[in-house]
Amino acid sequence: MGLLIAQMRLAQINSQRSDLEYEIQLISATKYDLTSQINELLGLSSDMDPDSPEMKSLEKRKERLQQAEKALDLQLQRYQTQLQMLDAEEQSVKQQLQSSIQRCYA
Repeated sequence: MGLLIAQMRLAQINSQRSDLEYEIQLISATKYDLTSQINELLGLSSDMDPDSPEMKSLEKRKERLQQAEKALDLQLQRYQTQLQMLDAEEQSVKQQLQSSIQRCYA
């Protein structure tokens, strides 16, 4: 019975890992887009008067984009931590599986 449970848990860990890796890819792509938008705003703002209403609007938008980027960084860090925890759990389950196999055939 321990073999079956360990194998099921490994399958579940692999599924969770795939989900987390997919989310990490999405966040990375979104961060890339945000960085591109911020750089575009910086390019636009270089030709403007610092006191103009347009410049102030661009600055506010840049700040919102930077805040969104920070939120994505936190979420990315959270997912990476979860991925590390899954790796540790996978190693534990593999050791239990190996131990169960040895008990069955010893």
